Amino acid sequence: MKRIILLVLFICTSFQLKAQPAVNSDASGKILPYPILQTKLSNGLNVVAVPFDSPGLASFYIVMRVGSRDEIEEGKTGFAHFFEHMMFRGTEKYPKEKYSDELKATGASANANTWLDRTVYHMTGNSEKLEKMFELEADRFMNLKYSVQDFKTEAGAVKGEYTKNSASPYAQLDEKKNDVAFVSHTYKHTTMGFFKDVVDMPNQYDFSLEFFKKFYRPEYATIIVVGDVTQEKVVNLAKKYFGSWEPGNYVSKIPVEPAQTETRFAHIQKPNFPPTIGLNFKGPAYVDGDKEIIALDLLVSMLFSEKSAIYKKLVIEEQKARSLDASFMFTRDPYLIEFDASITDAKDLQYVKEEMTKALEKAKTTPFSAAEIDEAKMRLKYSFAMGMDSPGRIAESLSFYTWVTGDPESLNRSYALYDKITGEDMMEAAKKYFNTNALTITTISSDAGSPFK
Repeated sequence: MKRIILLVLFICTSFQLKAQPAVNSDASGKILPYPILQTKLSNGLNVVAVPFDSPGLASFYIVMRVGSRDEIEEGKTGFAHFFEHMMFRGTEKYPKEKYSDELKATGASANANTWLDRTVYHMTGNSEKLEKMFELEADRFMNLKYSVQDFKTEAGAVKGEYTKNSASPYAQLDEKKNDVAFVSHTYKHTTMGFFKDVVDMPNQYDFSLEFFKKFYRPEYATIIVVGDVTQEKVVNLAKKYFGSWEPGNYVSKIPVEPAQTETRFAHIQKPNFPPTIGLNFKGPAYVDGDKEIIALDLLVSMLFSEKSAIYKKLVIEEQKARSLDASFMFTRDPYLIEFDASITDAKDLQYVKEEMTKALEKAKTTPFSAAEIDEAKMRLKYSFAMGMDSPGRIAESLSFYTWVTGDPESLNRSYALYDKITGEDMMEAAKKYFNTNALTITTISSDAGSPFK
């Protein structure tokens, strides 16, 4: 499931705790058996404390609800990711080297990551040094300062990261997929941004100051602290160090994506590379409490799983596909439902596409059995419960729902809905969203153009 995948991808901590007993829910029926204690400060900053039995250890997360989605100015993509870098350049009080030294003194490890809808900053360290964590983070979030030369140096590093990533045909296809699938919405560009904008970034120092002023404000932020802490201590420290953070008044006006009316194609020519095909349908935005979204998520998780009939046929028995994958990420605006296959032999591209299409069409008319659905639900909940074994993993999971809805408690509401999903709900979701008029077909092959166009 996506929540567990995100935990593995993004959590960066060297601390491992003894696993807590696996549970499906607490006495109130919530999937997370720990209280999510929220306090909204007068400046709009949301402060979340989750006491967890981890003696001497705490994770400190700052979730900023700003990502590449918010990059609406022409020629100015990539800045949400850029600030993930710049936030480590230091301030007058704590220059880069001093910040690093102070962080080490707390026994903490720190990192950050950016995506379509958010930027997340996180550290895990000695809970007795929690006040120092608050001081360090408040200083850079409120007093970040960098010279033109620092800006240009980091812009060069971002360009280098882009170049390194784009060496992968998969990264090239991902970028082209978004560019083709979206016409108006800012999901049209990936988190890294358009290359022409990254190249021009060194010339955008003044815009970078404007971007920081707009978005690095308390109303965009949620602090999540999990571990050997109390709510009282967390809130008091938040008031002490972040209470003077001045709110802003900027709201992104995200372009609305028009309805797609025909199949689109994105292709990368790459001889001597494993051929791939992706069927990418337009999906819904995440809406807290919407059963249809949860039904779609459960359906996507089952369709191409290792237990599915198509996986057994194409990967195990016929060995025409190296792998089959499916993904439906919860996003603030409508994004993509993705089904991908890596093909053993290019001559089988058409065959594999047909088999994938048959499986998706079957989902519209033939429900999974009640036993299969119950097993998938139990596997989802068990995987989640087993993953909640450290402050960092809990904070990461809460951060996911925080950036999507603004409310970490939506995690519990989301998981509560899975029990209510039926096979009929999943069929209805398939009928609504597996629509070829809203499909973008992506391919990598030795052909000059898409073999399906």
